[in-house]
Amino acid sequence: MFKKILIANRGEIACRVAATARRLGVKTVAVYSDADAHAKHVMACDEAVHVGASAPKESYLQWQRIIDAARATGAEAIHPGYGFLSENEDFAKACAEAGLVFIGPPASAIQAMGLKAESKRLMEAAKVPLVPGYHGADQNPELLQREADRIGYPVLIKASAGGGGKGMRLVEKSEDFAAALQSCKREAINSFGNDAVLVEKYV
Repeated sequence: MFKKILIANRGEIACRVAATARRLGVKTVAVYSDADAHAKHVMACDEAVHVGASAPKESYLQWQRIIDAARATGAEAIHPGYGFLSENEDFAKACAEAGLVFIGPPASAIQAMGLKAESKRLMEAAKVPLVPGYHGADQNPELLQREADRIGYPVLIKASAGGGGKGMRLVEKSEDFAAALQSCKREAINSFGNDAVLVEKYV
């Protein structure tokens, strides 16, 4: 059992992890952005470390700052919660390299299943039936539009690195695709640090 863990998240999930850790007698360290200095998850933990500006890409996605915070506070492990860094294989590897335990799946599993496009390629190779869609590496907006038109509307644009319901847009007609794609990519880069998307038939 760990003596102290750092929770690399905010909001309800961070509060739940902190409450469980407290019941187990494990000390907790919160991380927070400028906007979250007085947030509930900060108060729920034994210690708190500021990791950056309000935008997640400048704080909660800055994994080197989070690792530095864990080491500075003597945390033995990092719980990523969900979203943010929970499906980031580079972060899981960096934790191990820093001598910290990543409370989650191994980096190899994250690599295989963390990105929706990669997991779809694995399923396709295994002959698992898939919803019609496009999950290729080419992210050219014109290609994505053509693929959506080929699949037929309505389609769902999904952030490949997405999770927790973020980075999804329902598109009902072709003329709305470009704006929805731009919006989805913007949310994906801000929430997950990766703007790759896939397109699926909405069923």
